[in-house]
Amino acid sequence: MAITTEHAGRSYPATAPYRVSRAKIHEFARAIGDDNPSYGGPNPIAPPTFAFVIASTAWEAMLADPELEVRLERMIHGEQRFTYDRPLRAGDEVVGVLTLDKVRLRGPMEFITTSVDVRTVAGEHVCTVTAQLIHNREATAPKGSAPRAAAAEEATR
Repeated sequence: MAITTEHAGRSYPATAPYRVSRAKIHEFARAIGDDNPSYGGPNPIAPPTFAFVIASTAWEAMLADPELEVRLERMIHGEQRFTYDRPLRAGDEVVGVLTLDKVRLRGPMEFITTSVDVRTVAGEHVCTVTAQLIHNREATAPKGSAPRAAAAEEATR
């Protein structure tokens, strides 16, 4: 069975706790090329997109769900939104809970909207990361084979 619209509403257990550290905030800010002073100093906050680190870990539960048959190598990231109650800070220990909000099927494409609720281990809501993932169910042609359009054109000659 593959993912269907009936899977909307499914949630997964919380991720293992993730400790936000000054070093990780610094590494992330450097990786995205943002030298905002808020990301340094003795009490840094994380860049807004840092919560993706927790969200991507939460996605692992969806990818491991054999009922959905969703594979990372057939997925692209459509869009993403972050809704914060407060910034992530160094010292926060957080978990993420993934929910499949919506599933739309269009031919071989599956449009999967997810939300990851990021909370401290004490239960304080920090943010929600919402993403649309586009999954292609069709197998890609093996390397060295003609593209489908060319193969179809050949078949009509």
